Amino acid sequence: MALSIGIVGLPNVGKSTLFNALLKEQQALAANYPFATIEPNVGVVPVPDDRLEVLADLVGTKTIKPAMVEFVDIAGLVAGAHSGEGLGNKFLAHIRETAAICHVLRRFEDENVIREGAVDPRTDLEVVRLELQFADLATLEKQPEPKGSVDRADKERWTVIRHFLNELQAGHTVRRAINSSQLKVEKEVAEQIAKELSLLTAKPELFVINVSEQQLSESEVDRMTDKYADEFGVESSQVIIMCNQIESELAVLSDEDRAAYLDDLGLSSSGLDRLISSAYSTLKLQSFLTAGELEVRAWTIPVGCRAQDAAGVIHTDFAKNMISAKVIDYEKFVELGGWKQAKDAGAVRTEGRDYLMQPGDVVEFLIGK
Repeated sequence: MALSIGIVGLPNVGKSTLFNALLKEQQALAANYPFATIEPNVGVVPVPDDRLEVLADLVGTKTIKPAMVEFVDIAGLVAGAHSGEGLGNKFLAHIRETAAICHVLRRFEDENVIREGAVDPRTDLEVVRLELQFADLATLEKQPEPKGSVDRADKERWTVIRHFLNELQAGHTVRRAINSSQLKVEKEVAEQIAKELSLLTAKPELFVINVSEQQLSESEVDRMTDKYADEFGVESSQVIIMCNQIESELAVLSDEDRAAYLDDLGLSSSGLDRLISSAYSTLKLQSFLTAGELEVRAWTIPVGCRAQDAAGVIHTDFAKNMISAKVIDYEKFVELGGWKQAKDAGAVRTEGRDYLMQPGDVVEFLIGK
């Protein structure tokens, strides 16, 4: 499954520096002037998963394929983007194509980097969100009201559109509207309508607070995480405190030097690892694992995915022809030492097509012809 995250923010807040670090190479132009990024740069990076190397050792393969996240570096928004200011609606269109939004918000002080409208994280977020809200309002106001005799689905759709409009006009997001107790239809119906209309403020959000190296102690990171989660009205897991410049330096180091650098900074993990893992979980995704002599691999699926649909992620024909699945929990698989020992111990379960996949399932699918 594609997991696509759009990196969004005002000009010169550190978006392209973050993107460069994600790719571990300078693929985006991190220049010190507005609109250095003209076309969106796209990079695919792995989801950190220590389990894969353990499985590879057990089954005797050197081929490891982790789950992936696609990050899109989108040029800086400015006030008035919805009406064409800056590079305007072109950027808003790029955001529509992503599954979630990663707001990059500047908290570092550097007189050598032009602010170009950036003030503080909360104010900057309000500017960007306002542009997204205006864009959603424009989309919804174009929707025609059904006339005459209409079916239930059309009535529900119009009810949802009116609800979205009311919430946006009150200064709220479509995501909040979907979760509102005043919603008069099933939540799943509202989510599907928001998806069909590509509404920007319906997308899940992550918040990267770009700080200076001096603000990177573990205690300060924890304090700022709680502070901004409270200010933004979101879960603390959605807020990632990091120094994008430091992350760019960490990204090109060996694993040993990287660990030493993090230790010197007083951090247990890099901001990038936390960001990627948070992006993966924010969209309510999980992974299942396959482990054979050819490769060890993590496959991305939604939480609550059936075994038949999980098989289809590997190959579309597998969903149609799946007979059953051999399943064992990762921890048990490692404890017993691999497939043969697990099967000999009777620890491998046989599950049918409707089995709900669990995080950490190690799976072999039996496929018919």
